[in-house]
Amino acid sequence: MNKELLYCIPAGQYGKEGVLSLLTQHPEIRFVSLVGIDLAGNDTDEKIPIEIFMKDYEDFFAGKAVQTDGSSVVFMNIATLNDARVDMVADSTVNWYVDYNDENISDENGRPVGTLRIPCFLIHNGKFIDSRSVLKKSCEYVSEKLKKLLSDAQVKGMENFPFSEIQDIVFTTGTELEFWVKTPSEKETVQHLSISQRLQEQYWQRMRGNVRTAMEQAIEELDARGMRVEMGHKEVGGIKPKIDDDGHIFDVCEQLELDWLFSTNPLQAADNELEARILIREVFRRNGLDVSFRAKPIIGVAGSGEHTHVGIAALLKNGKTINLLAPEDMSADFLSTVGYGFIMGILNNYEATNPFVSSTTDAFNRLKPGFEAPVCIVTSLGHSPEVPSRNRSILMGLIRDTENPKATRFELRAPNPFTNTYMAVSCLYMTALDGIEYAVNSGKGPDELLAELSKTAGEDADYLSKDREYRCEKNVFEDYDQEQRDAVFGKPPATVWENVRIMRANPDKVASITRDDVISKDIVESFIASILYRWKNELIDRIIPGTEAAVKGYKKLDNDDKLDEKRWKAIKAARIELAKDTEEEKCICTRLNEALEDGDYDTASDLQIEMAKKSQALEKEYRIYALNILD
Repeated sequence: MNKELLYCIPAGQYGKEGVLSLLTQHPEIRFVSLVGIDLAGNDTDEKIPIEIFMKDYEDFFAGKAVQTDGSSVVFMNIATLNDARVDMVADSTVNWYVDYNDENISDENGRPVGTLRIPCFLIHNGKFIDSRSVLKKSCEYVSEKLKKLLSDAQVKGMENFPFSEIQDIVFTTGTELEFWVKTPSEKETVQHLSISQRLQEQYWQRMRGNVRTAMEQAIEELDARGMRVEMGHKEVGGIKPKIDDDGHIFDVCEQLELDWLFSTNPLQAADNELEARILIREVFRRNGLDVSFRAKPIIGVAGSGEHTHVGIAALLKNGKTINLLAPEDMSADFLSTVGYGFIMGILNNYEATNPFVSSTTDAFNRLKPGFEAPVCIVTSLGHSPEVPSRNRSILMGLIRDTENPKATRFELRAPNPFTNTYMAVSCLYMTALDGIEYAVNSGKGPDELLAELSKTAGEDADYLSKDREYRCEKNVFEDYDQEQRDAVFGKPPATVWENVRIMRANPDKVASITRDDVISKDIVESFIASILYRWKNELIDRIIPGTEAAVKGYKKLDNDDKLDEKRWKAIKAARIELAKDTEEEKCICTRLNEALEDGDYDTASDLQIEMAKKSQALEKEYRIYALNILD
């Protein structure tokens, strides 16, 4: 970290003249980039000379300075090829970060050339269409609705709360980022990684060599940008690196996590996560390490999550902030009336939120039993209010500290590093509002709401589904088999198409996010169209060819005996079933390809699941076969 560099222009600390003066003092900042977020969570990046920004400063905030081609990013059915213009409007309510290029040194002062990244909103035909504007609009809507609801109602169980003194609603939001790092040439086997994971050899172990250096540098650079890192540590995945004769570490393959302070501005929280991903990738690259933010970079080994924390508080007119989720007596109750409504709304409407959280095949590869990733729509509150516990097998858990009511919040465990946080958090707060309205308007107190949240499958309820359970303090993976899980928690989607199909089958739940056009139906349909387009084409162009290539790599080996011949015969049959057409029958890969091309997504989804299961079984069978041949 270079102390002479400017890393961040904090929101609200400088007016126009102050910003321009600051930039004049740092001539190494040569470019400006307006950062808009499309519906897939991709960020725009362009190089605008700093002189143009300083000359046309006001126009950048009026949408007059920069236009872009919306048809080239993910705004399907909105910004089309024949109607592609999108205007970019700079956002002055969040921090602006400077991205430095260490490989391009300024002749003027010997510092790396920087680009000032300014988050922005995107407008198409007079309407805001980008992910950032959706989150902004959602929080403004929820805030106004809650202020009116709470000021007009008598909330049972919260009689002592000063609702009349509420000035604003504060949305506490934050993410935790997990990722894999490796030396580019490293090709570690799944077997070695899986064994290391089962033996718990990596979690919170001491970092060494270039991994340690990169982690320390990343923490320092994030801190320089005001993100206040709270912890960086090794995660469950990975193996110990090797050391050469000179003491240098090589063959790195490790999973890491970085956590930083949450924000009371959800836009800032999502912007921080985007900045962190960019910075982490660059810092580790400088240290000779490749970073992967994929949800499941290695099948059969722990994937990477991006646990998302959400909560709400009331800012009073006297400046005091009170957590709306926390009960009056932290040792007597888990949550307040509002808190119970918050989680009930999210769970009851999660079928509408889920496509925004898990939108790719990679995301669903991670959501499997046995890898500490959730598969069921269920919460955990703890075994008792007096002793907070943490159930890591559920979808969304209560985080609480009896000594610190302000820390009360919920952690959603399903997101991954490529989840569009802007859209996902928008859905979480919109669906939470639905539940809070029920809780307040029902006249029920905390005990009654806890009873409904803790209901058994088949038990009647006023808000939640009769056929489902929504709270579990057991291990969802070990204490239930799949049939039992599906029966009490509902069968979870296994593919992108199943996720979309379930969403479309629940229009009442979708209404909780599209009410009053907050997240417009056009935005929802555009998002769904985009994830289905990606699902289909990724299968056709990457996943199916990858499966075919893997199958072709399973060759018959020499020096086999009768056992080996028997095993090879079974492998050969599995290879044909997966990837070779015969006169009698087309293989799974061919049938999947045809179903996708024909738009028969029900069949395609089923075949995708079958292909994945049989591919993994074949890989295991071949590994056993090959290990038994000695030459």
